[in-house]
Amino acid sequence: MTTVNIFRAKSTLSSLIEKLESGQEQEVVIARHGRPVARLTRLLGNSRPRIGIAKGHFKVPDNIDLKNEAILRLFAGKRR
Repeated sequence: MTTVNIFRAKSTLSSLIEKLESGQEQEVVIARHGRPVARLTRLLGNSRPRIGIAKGHFKVPDNIDLKNEAILRLFAGKRR
């Protein structure tokens, strides 16, 4: 368990969350004037990595770029 003051928690929030996600820390206690006031913990059941989450759920066709021009025109608001 790590204890940090509020200023450090605000300035290093991303790295504190990464430590929780990776398992380096189980919880982080946030203190004000040396007194613990909050606890930051990892949510259980939310541990699947995001990258590659859809792997194996669909197959990318070989001709995926075949309609790029038509799609670009549609995004630009042009029908033809």
